[in-house]
This record gives sequence, structure tokens and C-alpha cells, in this order.
Amino acid sequence: MDLREQVIAEIRKIYDPEIPVNIYELGLIYDVKVNEDTVKIIMTLTSPNCPVAESLPQDVKDSAMQVEGIEKVDLDLVFEPEWNKDMMSESAKLELNL
Repeated sequence: MDLREQVIAEIRKIYDPEIPVNIYELGLIYDVKVNEDTVKIIMTLTSPNCPVAESLPQDVKDSAMQVEGIEKVDLDLVFEPEWNKDMMSESAKLELNL
């Protein structure tokens, strides 16, 4: 498993506190790129007023730092494109009966 896949595996351990699906399957992670020992993550929230807006990005950073070989995490929190249910994986939609 390469570093990118390892980072994604760690991110998949993080669940939205209001929705019983991990944030990767929810479609909150828009991009993960690894360049040597640095990972660049672009993510969003289900809404700008999300109750975990303060803590979730830090949880993602901390999670990525768990991967051996990753020394730095650059995380951009964006709201465009705006998250919607269509961004969820098929498995997440099935989990939520959508």
C-alpha cells in the first residue's frame, strides 16, 4: 500500500458525529496528494456551520500524521464546490438508505 492509500485508510477511521459513515465515504475529502513526506488534503464539511468545524480538520491532520513517512500535512478546508449527498460513495448511500 503506498503512502496515499495509507493516509486514506487512516482518514476512513474518522466518522462524522451526526452521520454513521466515515468522512471519506461521505465525500468530505476532495483530494489527497502525497509528495515525498508531505500530504496535501483538500476537504470540506457538510455545512460551514457544522458542529465539528473546529475539530474535524485537526482530526484529519492528526490521522494523516499517523502514517509512517508522513512528516507534514497541509490541509485546505474549502466550501466550493459545496458538499451535497451526490458526493457520497455508493456504500455510504446504502448505509444511510439513500
